[in-house]
Amino acid sequence: MPGETARRRRGPWRWLVPLTALGAGLLFATSAATARGTDLRAGRRTQLTELIAAQQADVATQERAASRLRTEVSAAAVTAAAGSSVVAAERNRGQALALVAGTTSVTGPALTVSLDDAPRPAPGRRPASDNPDDLVVHQQDVQSVVNGLWAGGAEAMTLMGERVISTSAVRCVGNTLLLHGRVYSPPFVVTAVGDPDRLRAALATEPGVALLQRYVDRFGLGFAIKARRAVRLPAYAGPLDLPHVGPTG
Repeated sequence: MPGETARRRRGPWRWLVPLTALGAGLLFATSAATARGTDLRAGRRTQLTELIAAQQADVATQERAASRLRTEVSAAAVTAAAGSSVVAAERNRGQALALVAGTTSVTGPALTVSLDDAPRPAPGRRPASDNPDDLVVHQQDVQSVVNGLWAGGAEAMTLMGERVISTSAVRCVGNTLLLHGRVYSPPFVVTAVGDPDRLRAALATEPGVALLQRYVDRFGLGFAIKARRAVRLPAYAGPLDLPHVGPTG
């Protein structure tokens, strides 16, 4: 009959319409939760943070083990040198190179340089620049300070308390500093042992530092220099091998 045919044709819509409405409701609910600030990637960010913390703890553990081994090797070298003139001569030669390699502590007058991001504006006030890059310390800023201090005759240097040697690399990730497997946040502190007047003069002529000073004056970045009478810089405690360097030709 015509009436029965019409009902059979409308049959599927009886189920399709409620299912469509249910799906739309779920979409609206998800959108509303997201609009209130639900973090859809919180789990991934938490895992990354935990991974970084675990790796830093592993680095600290290995550094402690390496320190113990260095102490044992040093004690064994002293004992061996007492009974062998050849070992004694080689040990003296190694000690003469220790200052250049950075594997011995250094004490003397120094210059300390601190670099920091611009302070956050007070509530309701605009930042000094709409470009976030203008308001933070960058890798080239830290590197320029390090270069200037070496040029000024620095005998030894630390960055965030870590001894810097010829193979140390200054790298920034965002507004954090990566050095010798550790991550540091600003302010970044560089200390160099040497003649403070010469070190200060060298910084004044370093082009990268001059550019940084313009941002300090314009956007309020932190930049402070302090002379110190006597500072003890620790010995470098990291690896000295160069696994990626090989003979050419």
